[in-house]
Amino acid sequence: MSAVLNESELTLTATAQEKMSDLFQQVESHIQGVRVFATPGGCSGISFGMTFTDAINDDDGVLAFDGFKVVIDDGTLPYLRGVEIDFVDQGDGNATFVFNNLPQVGGGCGSCGSKSGGESGGGCS
Repeated sequence: MSAVLNESELTLTATAQEKMSDLFQQVESHIQGVRVFATPGGCSGISFGMTFTDAINDDDGVLAFDGFKVVIDDGTLPYLRGVEIDFVDQGDGNATFVFNNLPQVGGGCGSCGSKSGGESGGGCS
């Protein structure tokens, strides 16, 4: 059985909640929630993303909102504790969800070997 999460573990700003509600009105009825996931990589050592999911597994944590659920597997949850998900729309067509308050997990800037602006070192700018 999935665990119920609370806002001390993960929060969504009012703007993010509103956008999620809008998106869930447009998806098929079998969609159970939006899954937040982590993958290795990036300057912080972990990259985060979101996708719609049609299944909630026994090892998932669920944060329920009015009209949608946020689903996080137990392997990803430790990396997201205290994180705030926001939705930013600057009006130029580049609207996106952003993850605020991410913990520094990996080596940080300069450790991934990517290059920024032709200079050696980290790709974080």
